Amino acid sequence: MSSNPTWSGGTFGERATCVLAPNPGIMTLDGTNTWVLREPGGRRSVVVDPGPDDAAHLAAVAEAAGPVGVVLLTHGHLDHSGGARTFAERVGCGVRALDPAYRLGQEGLHDGDVVEVDGLEVRVVGTPGHTSDSLSFVLPAEAAVLTGDTVLGRGTTVVAHPDGRLGAYLDSLERLHTLARSREASHVWPGHGPAIDDALAVIDHYLAHRRERLDQVREAVRVLGPDATARAVVEHVYVDVDPVLWGAAELSVRAQLDYLRG
Repeated sequence: MSSNPTWSGGTFGERATCVLAPNPGIMTLDGTNTWVLREPGGRRSVVVDPGPDDAAHLAAVAEAAGPVGVVLLTHGHLDHSGGARTFAERVGCGVRALDPAYRLGQEGLHDGDVVEVDGLEVRVVGTPGHTSDSLSFVLPAEAAVLTGDTVLGRGTTVVAHPDGRLGAYLDSLERLHTLARSREASHVWPGHGPAIDDALAVIDHYLAHRRERLDQVREAVRVLGPDATARAVVEHVYVDVDPVLWGAAELSVRAQLDYLRG
């Protein structure tokens, strides 16, 4: 999951602009993608995941967004939500999120909600697993889904145990797969990494990858014994992964062991 300097955000479809936050890293890839959504001819925009509380980034988002109707959060990790309150107070709008801790104002955000701002329609899809509060947002007019950290533009994501749960994550991938198969969501606009124009292919890959890793963990437990630690399993299974990523892999292995032992 090394950084790719060719990804810098940009404009997608008729309704989306991605402003890339300056926080590249092992877990954030090129940085956090802040998505600015606006209906053609609409006055106000919707901002998804303002990103970290970085003054220069929030200024760039404000410039791209103009008047803002609402801020939406895919989940509460600080690289997505850290600047949300500062940004919303700056532009004079609320923050809607599943977890009340990250809201500004009284309105929450739940599976099945439809957010409408000046003709723009955003449908909320509950996709827990990476975290318990993870949401995805479908833009029917673009046949696109904003996936936060549930599906990334490059590599695979972490199931952040104990808050993240593998069973929930697999269910969420299946839900996204159904949307992609029906062509309700042909494009993935992720929280990190480049936009993807073949949603079905990437979700197929994610499901296959998770099945493969689960089989590998199951085999590792057979070899190492039922009391094997997550770290021991990582060292056995993730030999093809840069050790700098083993700490993140250990979170996912804890989720996999919990799933298998449950």
